[in-house]
Amino acid sequence: MSDVVELARKPAVLEVPATLGALGEIAAFVLRLAARARLGTGATYRIRLAVDELATNIVMHGYRGGEGRITVLGRSGPEGVRIVIEDTAPAFDPVAGRLPPAPGVPPERRRVGGLGIHLALTSVDTYTYARRDGRNISTLTVKAEGTDACPPQP
Repeated sequence: MSDVVELARKPAVLEVPATLGALGEIAAFVLRLAARARLGTGATYRIRLAVDELATNIVMHGYRGGEGRITVLGRSGPEGVRIVIEDTAPAFDPVAGRLPPAPGVPPERRRVGGLGIHLALTSVDTYTYARRDGRNISTLTVKAEGTDACPPQP
């Protein structure tokens, strides 16, 4: 239990190159935090899905295959997991780029892009974006089961 308390006070940090090959390291980092917080399967899946989608977008669309770094900070405790993802790619607010599902529109007529961001942001309990000192900063939180669950999305 001291692991959880220590981690809750001091964030764990992972810095990786902004490459598709680094996504596995990011996923493993998130899974370790989820395990330390004793998140259930559902909450673990939700935080991993969201972080994976955001990190993939940073690599593919932010840096566009160019040089760059992604920093992931994480805190876990009995209430859940909070992940902060930082990068220096051009400014991009995922909330503004989010594309809600269009259930009445056939897939071939839907706009390409944005749906993954929508899924990521609706899978977490809280999400915030900020641009500070030339950095995109996304903060995601998933609460442990038994606390306030992820609210239903419209």
